[in-house]
Amino acid sequence: MKRLLLSFGLLLTISASAQTYSIDWFKIAGGGGTSTNGQYSLSGTIGQHDAGGPLTGGNYSLTGGFWALYALQTANAPTLRIFLTTTNTAVVAWPSPSTGWKLQQDLYLSTTTWTTPTETVNDNGTEKFIVVKLPAGNRFYRLTTL
Repeated sequence: MKRLLLSFGLLLTISASAQTYSIDWFKIAGGGGTSTNGQYSLSGTIGQHDAGGPLTGGNYSLTGGFWALYALQTANAPTLRIFLTTTNTAVVAWPSPSTGWKLQQDLYLSTTTWTTPTETVNDNGTEKFIVVKLPAGNRFYRLTTL
């Protein structure tokens, strides 16, 4: 009987051996750190996907990178605002009417190559605005006098 219990105990020990846990490696970029509790440890980072793509799978697609649209407020100019839409575009808007002011854009603040955006300026009576598709890199906007 003692031998049977010992054999049964060994069988239980073998069948209840440690489980293998795994979290596949995915790079998202950003800060990071390690969390531990008892015998478990998880190291990782969270942030934004690397620029590039798109990555696709099934019905989903992800284009890496980030939006970098900035409104530069010119002294005494109407207030510029930028907001994201539900269609994955952004709107650059300013009050209407805003007589004597025009919108300009530049890719770098360190240069003086401000140009008129190619997007059509719309006016709904309350605001003038342009709709901007996903830019590659930075884009800065300002209002300047005509």
